[in-house]
Amino acid sequence: MTTGRSPAAGGEASRDWATVLDELEGEVLAAEATLRSDRHDEIAAWGRRAEDWVAPSSSLGPVPADLRERAARLLQHQLAVAEELVERIIQSRRQRDVAARMSYGPARPEASYVDRAL
Repeated sequence: MTTGRSPAAGGEASRDWATVLDELEGEVLAAEATLRSDRHDEIAAWGRRAEDWVAPSSSLGPVPADLRERAARLLQHQLAVAEELVERIIQSRRQRDVAARMSYGPARPEASYVDRAL
């Protein structure tokens, strides 16, 4: 279905880009909700999701002018959440490593007292 308007004028391209931006925003909000839940296993799982993302079709063309500001704000939000995810994943791994060393480290020697008077 075409609107008779060129993609540069808004029309079909704006609706397609709006859908793509809605989906991207949903992903960012889901990642942010995971961070706020403070569940370390879910946060670590986001670090393995990089392969899941598929770029939008190149047939979309450039972002229409009426959506550029929204796209720029979304990009800044994505970058902020991505930075926080990286920090939390690193923190989680460090905590896991410390816990592993503490749990499986050699037992502390027990004190023994010998009465030499005998």
